[in-house]
Amino acid sequence: MTGIQFITDAKGRKTAVVINLRKHRALWEDIEDGLISESRRKEKSIPYEEYRASRLIIGSSTQSTTRPKP
Repeated sequence: MTGIQFITDAKGRKTAVVINLRKHRALWEDIEDGLISESRRKEKSIPYEEYRASRLIIGSSTQSTTRPKP
């Protein structure tokens, strides 16, 4: 596969990879998403209703009270 190079140790085991981001940006984004997801795996979750209620409160405080003229 062009644009991807593996770095190996003395025994020939792959230890690292170099990815051409111009060519494989989508691949890197998938890898990055997986790493972020894995790092958050042990975080405590909250019920969706609680999350949604907190977003509605934040959203209403940042919205403008004036309406644009038609």
